[in-house]
Amino acid sequence: MTDDRSHVTRLLRAATAGDSSASAELIEIVYRDLRRQAQALMRNEKAHHTLQPTALVHEAYMQLIRQDRMDWQGRSHFFAMASTLMRRILVDHARKKTAARRGGGAPKLSLDEGLGLSTDNETDVLALHDALNSLEALDGRQAQVVVMRFFGGLTVPEVAAVLGVSTRTVEGDWAMARAWLRRELTGLG
Repeated sequence: MTDDRSHVTRLLRAATAGDSSASAELIEIVYRDLRRQAQALMRNEKAHHTLQPTALVHEAYMQLIRQDRMDWQGRSHFFAMASTLMRRILVDHARKKTAARRGGGAPKLSLDEGLGLSTDNETDVLALHDALNSLEALDGRQAQVVVMRFFGGLTVPEVAAVLGVSTRTVEGDWAMARAWLRRELTGLG
């Protein structure tokens, strides 16, 4: 795992510096995981949704590689940043779509697996974004954990490595944040 982390880190730094061969090798290594993240996020979207998982992956990847002052710490750090960017891209897309329809048709995300809400309870991206912003004001680390776990698909140990805390701390933050978000998004509480 350490070899994988250091190899990905070297590739990230080289790709950021403009090395196209490093960028090509990097995308081969991380593409499948990024695509899986995007597919999970968009699983419950309508078939005719204008933003497809492939486009989401490509846009996030291009933004990540353009981070010229980023001190990449490895694979987990890369995927943590990817989760943040995918969230931003989805929110921006939802805002544009909502503005175009004057308030209707914002994309929906199912929160059942990641946050423990029932599959009948779909929450639009903008409501989740607003709830995460509120959570961030209360507890920034819990909000980061949600973004990395839900949007990024990172494991508890990966999130712990990125944040520099124990896995027990991440598990507690994840449980508290899920409960808080469930209450906020369902109006129960």
